[in-house]
Amino acid sequence: MSSSTGADSPEASKSAPDSKIDHAASLKYWNDMPATSSGMLAMLGEYPWYSRIDLRGSRAFLAKVRRLLPSCSTTGKLNQGVDCGAGVGRITEGFLSQVCEVVDVVEPVAKFTDVVRESSLKQNGIVGDIYTVGIEGWNPEKKYDLIWTQWCVGHLTDTQLVEYFKRCRDALTDTGIMVVKENQSTDISGEDMFDEVDSSVTRTDEKFRKLFAEAGMTVFLSEIQTGFPKNFRLLPVRSYALRPNS
Repeated sequence: MSSSTGADSPEASKSAPDSKIDHAASLKYWNDMPATSSGMLAMLGEYPWYSRIDLRGSRAFLAKVRRLLPSCSTTGKLNQGVDCGAGVGRITEGFLSQVCEVVDVVEPVAKFTDVVRESSLKQNGIVGDIYTVGIEGWNPEKKYDLIWTQWCVGHLTDTQLVEYFKRCRDALTDTGIMVVKENQSTDISGEDMFDEVDSSVTRTDEKFRKLFAEAGMTVFLSEIQTGFPKNFRLLPVRSYALRPNS
């Protein structure tokens, strides 16, 4: 990883992986995907076990987070959650609806939010407000006990991501938690990796922690998702539990 001084220089910024992000290309990629849970996992759609392992790991991680926070109840559902980068609601349906009374949805692709809007979760009042907007343009209008952000921040530049984290920080309740769950870079030089296929960046653990700090957020728990078969050589997935700096 480059030093902070070098990474902030104009020369480094021009060549930084996040400078290659094309939001229009990202939206086109996802608009071309089927509006299904397997479509949300793109090339991993043929591995249904992947989603089960992911959701099980998320439930275990959040349970541990709630035990570690003295101010957070370990029993019962959280009042208000939000699924950021929700797609068709795979995480809302498979996990968040079981730990939150109401879950809002933030997702830029209209055909995906249409699926959520027509779901039984919406009809039953478990899904609350639906925002068809990218997280870079989402301005929270309420306070949340849980802001869950997974597999979408790679489409934001570093600057956009810091601003997003700041808005989320200010949208947390007094005992609220933000969780960011993302793939981790495996670049041998310790750099972020740009993916031309969906115009996204896979960041290093070091970069994530730098951006969290810039946004005034503290990481109080971080874990690598376990359970994925090693022979598939998948990118490591890390969860971060965040609270505003005290």
